[in-house]
Amino acid sequence: MTGCPARYDEELGYWVVDDPTLAREVLLDPETFRPDNAVLAHTPLSVKALRVLSAAGFALPPTLANNAGASHRPIRAAVARFFSPARVAAVEPLTRSLVSTRVTSAMSALAAGQQVDLVESIAAEPPALVLLHMLGLRDVDVPSLKSWSQDSLELFWGRPDEDRQLELAHTAAEFYTWLRTRTTTARRTPADDLFAVLVALGLTDEEVCAVTYFLLIAGQETTTQLISTAFQRCLGRSFAPAEAVEEVLREASSVPTWRRVTARAAVIGEVKVPAAAPVLLGLTGRGGPADLAFGVGIHRCLGAGLARLEARVALECAADMLAAVLLVEEPPMIDLLSFRAPKRLRVVTRSNTADN
Repeated sequence: MTGCPARYDEELGYWVVDDPTLAREVLLDPETFRPDNAVLAHTPLSVKALRVLSAAGFALPPTLANNAGASHRPIRAAVARFFSPARVAAVEPLTRSLVSTRVTSAMSALAAGQQVDLVESIAAEPPALVLLHMLGLRDVDVPSLKSWSQDSLELFWGRPDEDRQLELAHTAAEFYTWLRTRTTTARRTPADDLFAVLVALGLTDEEVCAVTYFLLIAGQETTTQLISTAFQRCLGRSFAPAEAVEEVLREASSVPTWRRVTARAAVIGEVKVPAAAPVLLGLTGRGGPADLAFGVGIHRCLGAGLARLEARVALECAADMLAAVLLVEEPPMIDLLSFRAPKRLRVVTRSNTADN
């Protein structure tokens, strides 16, 4: 807590709102605090990077996270059907199977005296596989999806220099080209997957790609990050999985901030904020409720229930292992404007620490 309801941070270039009550009020007023900047690049893109994206037809028209217009409701409703409480509950056995298999392999490697990265070996792929199953998407290369997702988060929420931006723009363009191909296929071949549903809604190719671009990233990469953070915080301690997940969401969510921009001059608390001012909302770690990590109002995360389930199941499956291992290094972090989590968690069994 800063003691100030809103302050301008010159280094970040945002009006920062740390108070969870005020952050909630901002999120509940999308007419005054618009989502137009929600998916804009935090670091302005270079001309070279923009050319690469333009060559791929890359466009992000208002659809979900960046949309407060009339089209938001029907798009959100179409996507929400994939994340109904019944569908989320039904996917728990698959989630448990995917995680348990990976935990068993990790424990075997640890027993053999090897180091294991808990992020790569356990947390990385299950959320992607579960999401693809729920969305009806088959024949997706999961390692490519993970790489595309990580690079896109860095491109839009990181601080890459021009050379790194160019690298990231190429992978974002590759991802977008793949999305366009899937969209074209959906227009030609009847199906019941995410792309077909969005096409049937009457969306343009650009709108379909915009929805799927960030949904396929946020729907699994942030859950990997949530699980990774939960693993880190639960190492060597007793915990109740569901309570541990809520603790992480309150104190160290993988999505610690989110952005808005003022449609007109506004007051946050008692602080006057000018029109067209970028606002950065603190969502976690400041005494607010766990639900704030998923947002509130018309843009609340559609996958909140799924993320909670996946994180809980991961902790349940990994509990014995987490009690028996130690970190071998200070974990390097994903440290972006709105995403934070361990990049890796290299561990060994406690009995092998003398040899490592």
